[in-house]
Amino acid sequence: MNGIQNEHESNMQTDAEPTMKLRIMSTTDVHACLMDYDYYRDRRDPSLGLCRTASLVKQARAEVENAVLVDNGDLIQGTPLGTFAARIDSSIFSEAEPFVHPAIAVMNAMGYDAATFGNHEFNYGLDYLDQVIAGADFPYVNANVYVHEQVSGSACAVNRYTPYVILNKSCLDSRGERHNVRIGCIGLVPPQILDWDAAHLNGRIQVKDMVLSALEWIPRMREEGADVIIALAHTGFDADVSLMDCNAENAVLPLSLVPGIDAIAFSHTHKIFPVPDFHSLNSSFKGEQGAPVPAIELGDGTINGLPAVQAGYGGAQLGIIDLSLQQVDGNWQVVHGRSMVREVYDRLHGLELAEPDLEITRLLREVHQNTVMYANAPIGRVEAPLHSYFSLVQEEASLQLLNQAQCAYARSWIASYAPHLRHLPVLSVGSPFKAGRNGPNDYADIPAGPVAIKSATELYLFDNTVKGVKMTGVGVKEWLEMAAGIYNQIDPAEAGEQPLLNPLFAVFNFDVIGGITYQVDVTQPARYKPDGSLHNPCAGRIANLQYQGRPVDPDQEFILVSSNYRVFGGGNFPGLREAELVLDSADENRQVLIDYIAEQGYLEGRVHKNWSFVPIAHPVNVTFPSSPDAVKYIGSCPRIDYTERVNEQGYGLFRLNLSVQKAENAVIFGEKVYPH
Repeated sequence: MNGIQNEHESNMQTDAEPTMKLRIMSTTDVHACLMDYDYYRDRRDPSLGLCRTASLVKQARAEVENAVLVDNGDLIQGTPLGTFAARIDSSIFSEAEPFVHPAIAVMNAMGYDAATFGNHEFNYGLDYLDQVIAGADFPYVNANVYVHEQVSGSACAVNRYTPYVILNKSCLDSRGERHNVRIGCIGLVPPQILDWDAAHLNGRIQVKDMVLSALEWIPRMREEGADVIIALAHTGFDADVSLMDCNAENAVLPLSLVPGIDAIAFSHTHKIFPVPDFHSLNSSFKGEQGAPVPAIELGDGTINGLPAVQAGYGGAQLGIIDLSLQQVDGNWQVVHGRSMVREVYDRLHGLELAEPDLEITRLLREVHQNTVMYANAPIGRVEAPLHSYFSLVQEEASLQLLNQAQCAYARSWIASYAPHLRHLPVLSVGSPFKAGRNGPNDYADIPAGPVAIKSATELYLFDNTVKGVKMTGVGVKEWLEMAAGIYNQIDPAEAGEQPLLNPLFAVFNFDVIGGITYQVDVTQPARYKPDGSLHNPCAGRIANLQYQGRPVDPDQEFILVSSNYRVFGGGNFPGLREAELVLDSADENRQVLIDYIAEQGYLEGRVHKNWSFVPIAHPVNVTFPSSPDAVKYIGSCPRIDYTERVNEQGYGLFRLNLSVQKAENAVIFGEKVYPH
C-alpha cells in the first residue's frame, strides 16, 4: 500500500509517538466555470462554479488544523468567460499592473498551495499559458513535459516546468505541538496533448509517459525529504490500463502502484470518485460487464490501497483526502488515508449546499458582466429550436447546422488555397459536445428566435481549429464504425429493457458525418472499443452508406472536414494517423459557425435525411438517458417517448422505438440546401 498501513494497526503502535491529521482539498476540470452562471441560458446556475466551491473550501479548512488546497488542471477553457479572457488584449496591461487571468485571481484569493496543468491548458499555446501562470501566487508543477536545450554542445531534454514542489507546512500534531511537514506535489498530464494541440506544440515540447515520469521523480522527492507526496495527475481511470501500457491517456490505475506516492488527486474524465456505493459508482470505474474492480475500495475511497479522489467538473465538487500521519524515528509517515467528495448542489433534492463566496463574486464582477455582454451579442435568427437532447439517437438540426457551416468554409478554403482538390466531394464531421457528459443540465437548447454568440458557443464548446483530411470510402465507413461504438448491442429477441448507450463512450467522440446518408445496425456487435482499439474485426454496424443516392465506392476519395483534436488523434479514430492532411487552417471551428450564421442571417431549419437506425423487425424495449427537460420536444419526435422515470443522477429515461422509422424532410438553412 505504498507504505500506508491500516489505521487500526497504526493505533496499536506506542502512544508515545505523536500523530497528525492532514487534509488535502482538490478541485479539477473547472473549465472556466468561475461564477455560478450558465452563460448559454443567461441565468444563475447553483449547481456549479468555483465561487461556490470556495465556500466548501472555507468550511473544509475550518474543520481541521492542517490543510492544503490543490488544483488538477483544465482550468482556463470551457465557457464564454474562458474564451473572453483569452481574447483580452494583454497590451492594455502595464508592467506595474500585469495581466492576471480571472481564474488565477480567484485561486490566489482562495489560497491554493499548488496546481498542475490539464490538457486544455495548452489549447491557447505555450506563450499564453506562460502568461497565465505568471500571475499565480502558488507554484505550478509538471514532471513529464520537456524541451530540448543545448547542454555542453549536446541536445538534452529538460523539464519545461518545475516537475515538483515540496511545501514546508507548519502543522499541529495530536499533542498541540507544531512541526514542519514537507509536502511534495508532482504534476502529470496525458502525452496526447502533443496530438490534440499539435499546431501549438509540435517541435516545441515533448511529453513522456506519466507512470515512467512518476517512477523517475518520486524517489528524488523522497531523497529531498518529502514526508508526504501527492500526485496531481490529470488523468482518468481505465480498468484495462496496466503498468505496461506506455503513454496511456487514463493511467491512474498504474499510477496508484508507483512506490512512494501517498495520495492521488486525479481528473480529466469529469467523473466523481469515490461515491457512496458500487451501485451508483460510475461505470467508468467498473470492469467488464460492470463487474467490480478489485483495486477499488469504496469505504475509504482507495485505488490499490492508495487514497484517491476525482472532483468531477465545473467547480461542482470539492475532493477531500484525509491523511493520518505518525512520527516514526523522527520522521512523519502516512499510515492511513480516506477520500470523499462534497457537492455544491444536491441534484436529487434540488438543494443548494454551498452559497457563492462574496469575496470571489466581487472579484469576478467586472469580467462576468463583460462576458455576459460578449455572449449575448446577436449574430442571426433561427426559425426552429436547436437542441442536443436526442442527438445521440437521431438526426438533429444543431449538428447539421455545424456540418453545413464547416462544409461551406472548406469549399471556400479549398478554392483559395488548394484548387487542385475542388473535384473531391467535401464531407463534414460534427459531434454533440453538450450531450449529458457533465450531468442532466449539460445539453444545448437554443429556442427559436435570435441567435447570439453564446448559441454558437453552446454548439461548439472547444477552441479547436478547422482541419481536413483526404480519405477513401473505406476510411469513411471505418470512421463511422468507430462512432457507432457508442451503442450497446441490442438483442432483438430480448423482451426486457435494454440500455442503448454505452456509458464508457465519450459523447464528444460520437461523430456524425454530413453530406452522406447511412444507417446503424445496433443488433450487431461494435467493431471498435471506446478507446479506438479494434474489438471485433468481423463486425460491422454501418449499412446503406450512400453519397448522392448511390452506394459509396470503397475507393472513392473524399475530403472530411473536422477539427485539430480529431484529425491529430483525439479519440483514436481509425485511419486518421495515416490520412493526408489537405486542409490546415488556423481558424476556429466555433468562429466558422459564428461567421456562417451571421452570413446567413436567417436560418430556417428542418431535419433532413442523414442517418438512422436499421429497423428491428420485432419490438424491443430500448431506453436511453437525457435531460428531463427534453420532454418538451417529444411531440416532434414520434420514435421517442418518456418513461416518467428519473435515475439517481437526475437523468430522465426515454424509450426509443427502433421498429418504426419516421418520415424525413430536407433541411434548409438560409437559402442553401444541405447536400444529400
